[in-house]
Amino acid sequence: MPSDKDNNNDFEPVYSRRSDKKPHYKKKNHRRRRIIGWSIFFVLLLALGGGLVWGYSAYKSAKSTFTKTYDSTNVQKARNVSSVIQQGKPLSILLLGTDTGALGRHDTGRTDTMIVASVNPKKKTIHLTSIARDTKVVVPGDTQPYEKINAAYTIGGAGTAVKTVQNLLDVPIDFYAIINMGGLEKMVNAVGGVDVTPPLTFKYGAANVVKGKKIHLNGRAALDYSRMRDDDPRGDYGRQARQRQIIKKLVMKGLNITSLPRYKSILSSLSGNMKTDMTFDDMIAIRAKYGDATHHIKSQTLQGENAMIDGLSYQVVPQTELLRVSNDIRASLGLSKSSKLQSTQTATDDGQGADQSSTSSYTGY
Repeated sequence: MPSDKDNNNDFEPVYSRRSDKKPHYKKKNHRRRRIIGWSIFFVLLLALGGGLVWGYSAYKSAKSTFTKTYDSTNVQKARNVSSVIQQGKPLSILLLGTDTGALGRHDTGRTDTMIVASVNPKKKTIHLTSIARDTKVVVPGDTQPYEKINAAYTIGGAGTAVKTVQNLLDVPIDFYAIINMGGLEKMVNAVGGVDVTPPLTFKYGAANVVKGKKIHLNGRAALDYSRMRDDDPRGDYGRQARQRQIIKKLVMKGLNITSLPRYKSILSSLSGNMKTDMTFDDMIAIRAKYGDATHHIKSQTLQGENAMIDGLSYQVVPQTELLRVSNDIRASLGLSKSSKLQSTQTATDDGQGADQSSTSSYTGY
């Protein structure tokens, strides 16, 4: 799996200006909180599996919690997901993280964390593909010719975010899960914290780490460790690598959860902080058929190039990189590889395509 590349490019291409309308994306203070809420989701699946052995009480508590997290986006699935799960075929989950308060508020916020997780039960692997928040894309149904991908959720909610990612990567998204930072600290603390070996030395909030020196992080420190960006020479790509580092550690800790009180603490951290179109029954089925996939977790980043467009900084993904990552995810899902990009993937090359259909012409699903 290719490693994350450096995000510092000497040349920054300047593209043609977009329309005069203001973008949905607005620049904010770089120190505002960014999250890794997607990590909670995977640990919850693992905790759920462990919780079932404790009997009816734990099962009932889990069902009550997850029933409240269910939120269908009313998006027509790219394929029959029930059949995929029933047959134990590889599936995909779009993991989103937002810094807004309790989910359900009018202000939907933006998704500074966006990861496509492809789970292959036969190969016992999970592939995590990070997408930079500033990636230039066409958002289905938007009035603008192009946007930053983290604006998709702001524009049309989880459903639009799902369609945008499907169009960009030419892969089916079977489920989504979005979590805000409200439950992150409690989640990390609920599993007893995580141990990491930092790739660089820095101090940011509660995170005070030294390169190559293993350290134990509690919830607050893990949050700050995963959101620092400005002092990382790789910028947002370096932050993504640390986010994936945390998720892997959380998954491993989740495998060892045996305490009922700790399990209940994990569930309580979700109140108002998580939404997904995955039902409780879906989770039970996935745990039974896909649980062993946690044995091997691989990760990569969709690598873009710096570009200043109309005064805003974007990440523009080269066609060769987009095709590589698209085919890598398709392979992990057991789908045929493509020899060229689809029209929805190249729509932003000339700043056109804002009025395209909200669904892709997917191949081989």
